[in-house]
Amino acid sequence: MIPAIVKKVVPPIQTLILFLFLLPGSVSGSEEPKQQEDIYHYLETFANVLSILQENYVEELQTRQAIEGAIDGLLLSLDPHSSYLKPESYREFQDDTSGSFTGIGIEITIRDGVITVISPIEDTPAQKAGIKAQDKIIKIDGQLTKGKTLFEAVKMLRGAKGSEVTISIYRDGAEALREYTLVRENIPVYSVKSFTIKPGFGYIRISNFQRNTTNEVKDKLKILQEKGSLQGLILDLRNNPGGLLDQAVNISDLFLDEGVIVSTRGRKSDQDMSFSANANTTQGNYPLVVLVNEGSASASEIVAGALQDHRRAVVAGTQTFGKGSVQTIIPLADGAALKMTTARYYTPSGRSIQETGITPDVIIKAIEPGSEDQKEERTQQVREKDLENHFSNAEANLEKSSDPMTGDALSRLQDDNQLQSAFDIVKSLALYASFRDESKTERTK
Repeated sequence: MIPAIVKKVVPPIQTLILFLFLLPGSVSGSEEPKQQEDIYHYLETFANVLSILQENYVEELQTRQAIEGAIDGLLLSLDPHSSYLKPESYREFQDDTSGSFTGIGIEITIRDGVITVISPIEDTPAQKAGIKAQDKIIKIDGQLTKGKTLFEAVKMLRGAKGSEVTISIYRDGAEALREYTLVRENIPVYSVKSFTIKPGFGYIRISNFQRNTTNEVKDKLKILQEKGSLQGLILDLRNNPGGLLDQAVNISDLFLDEGVIVSTRGRKSDQDMSFSANANTTQGNYPLVVLVNEGSASASEIVAGALQDHRRAVVAGTQTFGKGSVQTIIPLADGAALKMTTARYYTPSGRSIQETGITPDVIIKAIEPGSEDQKEERTQQVREKDLENHFSNAEANLEKSSDPMTGDALSRLQDDNQLQSAFDIVKSLALYASFRDESKTERTK
């Protein structure tokens, strides 16, 4: 029964809205009577405003669009990750995790009311053009993005393969906007790449967490191990915007044999969950370095936090993004869906990832290839071979190295100071492990 407070003469559509809102169970039973009265009052105000607009707005009001806009505004007032997904937006959301869509390849969020890049996806038009994490998208094809929802922005960025989109970017410290005209492409399905740095030392890069990511990582590990026993591994999660929770848990499980990986806590007890490692999935106990940066978010932070808390890996790089909230998708009857934040992520030690992110064990700031900082760094690294009239040691050095570095790996290390530092760390860990094992062997003799 509709309370007396809303028994006013309003058009049928408003009466229906109020009736739907005030059905039993639409207001939490835990609400105090005064709070319930406030809710009824605001709903009545909403119905009256809609009625006035229907009768007096300069153009005929599209009621469905107006109500959907009101729902968008309601969710936008909560947090950047809660949203109303219209049927077409919900279908696009489902496509994202299946791995196939056409666009420019960036993960975005809303920060301080501005569409902001979490990170570009590897090998996409955005990444190749030089778009970076924390870039603010001010315009898309000349249209201001302020006031746009995430899915409105995503829809503007996507389009037919081969079509162009122009985005205007503001980057902290810049004096003017930067314009990028990008050609839309199919975003890669595969999320994992790997190579051998030198015999015994492998590198695996995860660009995002898709449905098949764990299987891809297992395959890459198998290939690396077939080339020789792994003495150390670098797991690169830089500019990885996240993805599926189960894949983050499974990836962590590959390197842990016990203990909690991640837990969630919400306002309702049924949102409290805990995910633990299984001993039979562990892929080895070699030294591990996890690379992260400000573009590492959500699922990436779960993996880094779990391996860091269990002291299974050294986390290196820069502070991560800090997206530590859980979103639940509730399908609606008309093909739309409600995406709402229901809980927070916590690392095994109980740290909340939200806002703070993961602080690396070793801070390594990135130096852009070709930048003045890199030139200065290389200038300072003067060695004997750089001195005038030095004599060569070619004849004396008759033995070839037993573990040469591939040309591709050498080039990558030269252009990526964070990767170079991570390799130095993992080599040191492997060397320490070998000394420790030798010491144990001597003591048992």
